[in-house]
Amino acid sequence: MAALIDYKLVEDHIAVLTLNRPEAMNAMSKALLDELNEYVHQINTNDEIRCTIITGSKEKSFCAGADLKERKEMSEDQVIGAVKYIGETVTNIENMKMPVIAAINGIAFGGGLELTLGCDLRISADHSKLGLTETSLAIIPGAGGTQRLTRLIGLGKAKRLIFTAKSLTADEALELGLVEQVVESHALLDAATEMAKQITENGPIALRQAKTAINKGIQTDMTTGLAIEHLCYKETIPTEDRIEGLQAFKEKRKPVYQGK
Repeated sequence: MAALIDYKLVEDHIAVLTLNRPEAMNAMSKALLDELNEYVHQINTNDEIRCTIITGSKEKSFCAGADLKERKEMSEDQVIGAVKYIGETVTNIENMKMPVIAAINGIAFGGGLELTLGCDLRISADHSKLGLTETSLAIIPGAGGTQRLTRLIGLGKAKRLIFTAKSLTADEALELGLVEQVVESHALLDAATEMAKQITENGPIALRQAKTAINKGIQTDMTTGLAIEHLCYKETIPTEDRIEGLQAFKEKRKPVYQGK
């Protein structure tokens, strides 16, 4: 059986994971989720990888969401378990120690969009369509969509999208702040790779601590958030990378960070 996730390294320190079920619009079957989780764990334990890009095969679909054909054969308890597994997978991606970029190459509906919400940044091809469309199927987003979308774009906008099950064009998603960048379809992976290269030029420990400070801080009040930021900042002080950054600035050259 062909691999359901394509894994490769591009440039230094950048991994690309590609959902590879184009015949099913890259829908998330249990087998695909199993492979995806294996690669997420593998990448997250590799200190040489400092940024990950997640995309879909072909140009039609990033991910159409859950595999509804597979779900038709499930009991109610199995459906609940399957949705929980998607949610756990999204959380595993969200908790990766490095920045993660979603390169949205087509349709991202339901669980597919929820997967992108677990990423740190989202770049969309200009032909893509995005939406949390679950209420049109008489269910709700169950893999984190009601929570992550609200935190990303705000209460009223999230309610409007979820209540109406409306799909958005890439430009509409950009206007709402659902994606950070829209590019022409042929340039999507290049744009994601270029952003990843800009990220990986910076200190990997600093990136890890910045991600922690942002993700943990957004869940709490300002005073606690500032305390979290302070703790994360302190983690960067005793590092060799910090000294290298200062030395490179003094010598007017690019720093070479080792993650130490």
